[in-house]
Amino acid sequence: MHSITTLIRILVVEDDTFIRMNVVEMLHAAGFDIREAINADEAIQMLERDSDIELVFTDIDMPGSMNGLKLATAIRSRWPPIKIIATSGHFDVQAGDLPADARFIPKPYLSAQIISAVRELTSAA
Repeated sequence: MHSITTLIRILVVEDDTFIRMNVVEMLHAAGFDIREAINADEAIQMLERDSDIELVFTDIDMPGSMNGLKLATAIRSRWPPIKIIATSGHFDVQAGDLPADARFIPKPYLSAQIISAVRELTSAA
């Protein structure tokens, strides 16, 4: 059982249904409150509606008006307190591609890597 403390709300942004379901299930099992978006446009709409989101876990390679890197930049400019973790199996992230305090975790990743990064970022808040 969870204590009276509020759950950390995470928005998972991933266009691949199977990967998104796995990440959501893994984070939920670790005790986090999860929201889902299939692309950056949907993520922005959710962030505009839900002020309780504390962290965004986003894929970089996504269809739509922006990829995960552009989403991370948009989040940092509009919602500076929100923590960001980006992931990709194809993209080679360079210095400056992500906001300074964002994390990049390459695919394939282990559940423990994601959970550890989420806990580190949100406990520092």
